[in-house]
Amino acid sequence: MTQELTAARAAQSNGQAPHRQAAVTSGTASPDAGSHAERHSALDPAERAPVSREEGLLLYRDMTLGRRFEDKCAEMYYRGKMFGFVHLYNGQEAVSTGVIKAMRQQHDWFCSTYRDHVHALSCGVPAREVMSELFGKATGCSKGRGGSMHLFSREHHLLGGYAFIGEGIPIALGAAFSSRYKRDALGQADSDAVTAAFFGDGTCNVGQFFECLNMAALWKLPILFVVENNRWAIGMDHNRATSEPEIWRKAAAFGMAGEEVDGMDVLAVRAAALRAVERARAGEGPTLLECLTYRFRGHSLADPDELRAAAEKEFWAQRDPIKRLASDLIQAALASEADLKAIEAEVDAEVADCVAFALAAPEPDGSELTRYIWAED
Repeated sequence: MTQELTAARAAQSNGQAPHRQAAVTSGTASPDAGSHAERHSALDPAERAPVSREEGLLLYRDMTLGRRFEDKCAEMYYRGKMFGFVHLYNGQEAVSTGVIKAMRQQHDWFCSTYRDHVHALSCGVPAREVMSELFGKATGCSKGRGGSMHLFSREHHLLGGYAFIGEGIPIALGAAFSSRYKRDALGQADSDAVTAAFFGDGTCNVGQFFECLNMAALWKLPILFVVENNRWAIGMDHNRATSEPEIWRKAAAFGMAGEEVDGMDVLAVRAAALRAVERARAGEGPTLLECLTYRFRGHSLADPDELRAAAEKEFWAQRDPIKRLASDLIQAALASEADLKAIEAEVDAEVADCVAFALAAPEPDGSELTRYIWAED
């Protein structure tokens, strides 16, 4: 019998989906760690998704690839090999992996932000194509025209990364509307794709966020609004920028499901995502999923990261989502340390390969400067 990693179901009230969930962690936040840490510590124990050995190792590999890919990006940037704005995802891997790997690859749709490298990798875009795009090469997933903030892959249903906050939410809403329209108006019974829109806490103060939540709830569109709340909107503390810091509560104004989850625990995120996807496919409408997470690096590689307190960084470093999953898998006898080391070595080889491939790849041909601006067919 397949072994599974699971935990007790969290208490539910009035038959509604649980909304304040976190993995059980030792210790609470000190005042010096900040309000985001205090809120994380106050979360109720989470319902965590059960996983088989195969599933657990897949999640571990995906998170490890995201982390080590981003570390290599930092190395290339500081060596002067990579240019432009580069926003890394270190620390938030449980959100990308937890949501995207709970959905159907090349069937469901995904929309990202300017912090999009790891979302692309989780969607299945080859590391070679992502790294090539960061180097502006013709072999990149956006043909070298997008760079770090504008990754796109129709093949892998990645609807793009977007430099301006909130830009991707209406695009994701359109994908969700398309899925519903094909089923209801065109009679395509198999049109059950769900869309996930990723964005940060700062985006929840802009108009597109509220407008799209309203339309999604009105038409019961199959979409997950995934908030990656890492507290800092560049250098703006979330609590100073919004009248209601608990973003998941804003779902109530639109009559949609809202959940708050530990964004440092991939199994808690996965469980919440599976619930939301099930509701969406059943025609029960959207979910606003707020993941409490933290980025381990500055806003971008040009950010010296001097605003955040040392105690705050230490609190979140102790809750590293990759280390947490590794410990869970070993304790549940789903994997050995040797298994995980083998995955890490495989990932390191893949990352080294994608860098070598990108460095050797050709630049876009100047004769194609205006290609992909107008429709060709």
